[in-house]
Amino acid sequence: MKVFAEKFADLKILRFAVPGFEALDLTKKLYIYHLSQAALCGRDILWDQNNRFNLRIRAVLETMRRTFKGNRETDQFKSFEVYLKRVWFSNGIHHHYSTEKIPAGFPETYFTELVEQSDWSGFKANSGQSFEVFIAEIQDVIFNPEKEAKRVNLDSKDDLVASSSNNYYQDVTQNEAETFYAELKTTAGAEPVSFGLNSTLVKEDGRLTEHVWKLDGKYGKAIEQIIFWLEKAVKYAENDLQKKYIGHLIEYYITGSLALFDQYSIDWVKELEGDVDFVNGFIEVYGDPLGIKGSWESIVNYKDKEATKRATILSENAQWFEDNSPVAPEFKKTAVKGVSAKVINVAILAGDCYPATPIGINLPNAEWIREKHGSKSVTIENITQAYFLDSMNNGMLEEFAGSVDEIARARQFGYLAGNLHTDLHECLGHGSGKVLEGVSTENLKNYYSTIEETRADLFALYYMLDNQMLKLGLLPSVEAAKAEYDVYLRNGLLTQLTRIEPGKDIEESHMRNRQLIARWVYEAGKAQNVVEFVSSEGKTYVRINDYQALRELFGQLLKEIQRIKSEGDFEAAKQLVENYSVKVDRQLHEEILARFKKLDLAPYSGFLNPVYQLKTYPCGTPADVLISYDEDYTSQMLRYSQDYGFLVNQ
Repeated sequence: MKVFAEKFADLKILRFAVPGFEALDLTKKLYIYHLSQAALCGRDILWDQNNRFNLRIRAVLETMRRTFKGNRETDQFKSFEVYLKRVWFSNGIHHHYSTEKIPAGFPETYFTELVEQSDWSGFKANSGQSFEVFIAEIQDVIFNPEKEAKRVNLDSKDDLVASSSNNYYQDVTQNEAETFYAELKTTAGAEPVSFGLNSTLVKEDGRLTEHVWKLDGKYGKAIEQIIFWLEKAVKYAENDLQKKYIGHLIEYYITGSLALFDQYSIDWVKELEGDVDFVNGFIEVYGDPLGIKGSWESIVNYKDKEATKRATILSENAQWFEDNSPVAPEFKKTAVKGVSAKVINVAILAGDCYPATPIGINLPNAEWIREKHGSKSVTIENITQAYFLDSMNNGMLEEFAGSVDEIARARQFGYLAGNLHTDLHECLGHGSGKVLEGVSTENLKNYYSTIEETRADLFALYYMLDNQMLKLGLLPSVEAAKAEYDVYLRNGLLTQLTRIEPGKDIEESHMRNRQLIARWVYEAGKAQNVVEFVSSEGKTYVRINDYQALRELFGQLLKEIQRIKSEGDFEAAKQLVENYSVKVDRQLHEEILARFKKLDLAPYSGFLNPVYQLKTYPCGTPADVLISYDEDYTSQMLRYSQDYGFLVNQ
């Protein structure tokens, strides 16, 4: 199977293999199949969460793509197709990383031509509008740069809610939203539910109210289908605890009760025996500038038993890592509970994990559940492998690595070191430390996501060069740890700038966290020349002169970042993020973009899902689940809209 599938704009579409699927027993295959159907049924939820016009725009663009009667060989039509592909990739009209509105790339007059020469018979305009009014509104959203300009605005000078065009709030200001949820928490106790996680906050008749995402509420048509497939999946579950937490998840979807979501999360953390696992629900809060609302996502996976051995070693030694962390004693867990880790192969990606996907996951997010019951961490082996295979010999390493030693280390140890960094980040980093009583994630507001990712990365970086990694047999040599330091500093200071448009600042939380760390250690180590920029033949490189001193700097910053989270120190978080992670060196950026352009690479990658087909005997009894990898990007996107477009006309 070829990893590379397609390239357009700043995006590359890859395929991931699902190793060993054919060898699984039929029950596990059927479990994966039904969970995968439940995953795909939630697609429209994320589209609507990202922006209230997304589903209507997708329906219009796909109708044009299917029925346009004009010349499809023109540059303008090809530009239209690229725009549609970009919208598909981002689950809406805003770039998946920068969150800025994607430019159409073709003239507005051509949109009119597309409308006039497409077949609209049977097309349902939304909310009873005439077709002409409906199309005019859609056209304005696409082409008016002031309309729905940015999905997530993190600029602290603005009203973060009013200036963000996601669909989590309607006619509500930042102050109103923060006050609303702060009042709910006043009587929540020590084990609060995640208030606001599964609802849209709206103002009706001057009063704030929540439209809850549940079976008889908002997104009900999609949730009904998710429940349908979860109920089918239950009978193939591997054990009673899996059946129990799927039951909690179904009841949560029916009622919208966040207490049931907590119970599902607790039982999910406890279940460690099965090979097949999944995430399905309103989970991560990166799409909300206030860090409250959960975007819908799902992955279905099964354990890579051989690779899990390294993750098991980490989880078994979690208390040692916690005890030896450089953070202040009052912010350490005296007893690490329920830390489990495994390496998985993903079978399906959906919602906010598709097409762009994380390479590791640590859940649940509720701090009190993590501290009392533990957490589950995964590294997604077949995704990291696909990235690695695609990166081989593309010229990126040779262009930006500062020495032949760096290149040699990356080639020999880069894949292993990168996966181990992810293991440490997810298994121990996110699960480490504790917050003071009364402190919650909302204390850090729009800076929380960046601070939390910074904390987890620093934990991983600090321990990569620890002798304990060698003693535990997790790394073959110190050179492997150096390889990870090389790539992290190179990425944080140089190569991730290939994802930023000229003149723009860094917006995405993970990119902010990487630059924060890299810039901070560069500045803090200047006097000792720990890290330096070097120039050769007009090209800038990063050189690490003292790896041990760099590790000590990672430890110093980790200590402060943990304090900030533990105390909920908003002002300190703001100073670090704004001073180190947002602004871009314009001259360096221009150079990096010019060097990258010559490589003809795409800075962002996402994945196609494999296709699963249920085979039955003539009597209807399941006989097998077949897997194939030959569906192309456009076919998959159009099929998903056709088969799982439950919210388009609601």
